[in-house]
Amino acid sequence: QVQLVESGGGLVQAGGSLRLSCAGSGSIFSINVMGWSRQAPGKQRELVASITSGGITNYADFVKGRFTISRDNAKNTLYLQMNSLKPEDTAVYYCYYIWGGRRYWGKGTLVTVSS
Repeated sequence: QVQLVESGGGLVQAGGSLRLSCAGSGSIFSINVMGWSRQAPGKQRELVASITSGGITNYADFVKGRFTISRDNAKNTLYLQMNSLKPEDTAVYYCYYIWGGRRYWGKGTLVTVSS
């Protein structure tokens, strides 16, 4: 199975931007659904955005218009461009893919947005 490794997290001021990357250990070309979720301290993990192999995207209402998900199959990499960040976006961000009815996760990258 493909292993996922996230990068790009860090500390940013409110209103700033970050781009998260999720590198696959192998080809993601045949993986249909990939996405990002996040988990804030003391809260449950929530879905942020997803993208199919055909480029169809879906976003949670709380990130619509601010975040953009994309994938580069040639580089085996999933991205999340995050703009207009808010303190409530502070969380550990996890990438995932769905294969055989099961969701596979990366280990996460921490995003901290200061006010």
